Amino acid sequence: MKGLVIKNTGSWYTVLTDDGQLLDCKVKGNFRIKGIRSTNPVAVGDRVTVGEGNWITEIEDRRNYIIRKSINLSKQSHILAANVDQALLVITVSKPETSTTFIDRFLASAEAYRVPVILIFNKVDLLNDDELHYQQMMIDLYETIGYECRVISAETGDGVEALRPLLEGKITLLSGNSGVGKSTLINRLVPHANQRTADISDAHQTGMHTTTFSEMIPLESHSTFNTPHSSFLIDTPGIKGFGTFDMEREELTSYFKEIFEFSKQCRFSDCTHTHEPGCAVLKAVEDHYIAQSRYQSYLSMLDDKDENKYREAY
Repeated sequence: MKGLVIKNTGSWYTVLTDDGQLLDCKVKGNFRIKGIRSTNPVAVGDRVTVGEGNWITEIEDRRNYIIRKSINLSKQSHILAANVDQALLVITVSKPETSTTFIDRFLASAEAYRVPVILIFNKVDLLNDDELHYQQMMIDLYETIGYECRVISAETGDGVEALRPLLEGKITLLSGNSGVGKSTLINRLVPHANQRTADISDAHQTGMHTTTFSEMIPLESHSTFNTPHSSFLIDTPGIKGFGTFDMEREELTSYFKEIFEFSKQCRFSDCTHTHEPGCAVLKAVEDHYIAQSRYQSYLSMLDDKDENKYREAY
C-alpha cells in the first residue's frame, strides 16, 4: 500500500497510508546498498510503498529535498526532509549567534535542490542597539541578494501572525541551529503541537536539543494529511553544523545568486573565482558588490571537496 512518511524516530518511520491508517514501519536493509549514501534513506515527506510486515519497500521519486553532510560519517548524508514547498531558516543574532557561514551553506543547499527559503530572524526582543544594527545589516545583505527576511519574537508573539499567510497551503521545512527558538515558534503557530522547549546553555550560549526527530505537523488542528491545500510544518532537530554534500566545484557558483551573476563577466568560463586573472567575482568582492562574508562562505564550500580536511561543524 502507498503512504506518506510523517515522522522519523531513528530506525522507525510513521507512515500515513492513503486509506488513513497510521503504521509504524521499518526500512528493508537493501535500501542501504542501492547507492543511497544516507544515514536516513527514508525522510519525512517521502511517498513510500509499505509491504507485508510493515516494511517500507519502495520510495517514490522525490520532487526535491534538503540534504546535509552527516557530521560523524563524512561520506554519508542526512536528508532533513523531502518534497517540500519552502523552508524557513530560523536565525538568531544572539543567544545563540547564527553564523553567516551556516546561513550561506543552508541557502546554497536549498538553491541546489530548488527549495525557496525565507529567513526568520528570531529573538528580536532580546537584542541591544548594537545587535539590532547588526541584524539590520544582515537583513539588508540577504534582501539585496533576493531572499525574503522576517523579524519576529516567538517568545512574545511579535511578528508571528504575519507568517501565517506565507505558510498557507504549503509544506514548509523549519530548520536552524539548536536553541534559535523553533519549538517556541511552532507552539505559537500550532498551539496543539505542544513542542518541548529548553533554555540556552549559559556556559556556551548554544542551544540544547529539544526536538529529537523529524515530524510533519498540521498547522490547523482540523487538518488531515489527505486534505488538499492544507498547511504543514516539518519540524527537524536543531543542527549545530551544515556540511554540504555532493556539490561539484563547477556547480557551486550557481548556488550563490550574486556570485553567479558576476561570474558571467569572468574572462575564463571555468573560473574558480580564487586567483584567475580577469575574474569579475574577485573584482566585485574588492569593490564591495559581493559581501566578504558570502565570498568566504563560497571558499569554505570549495574546501569541502578536500575529503581529507578536518571537518568542523559549519
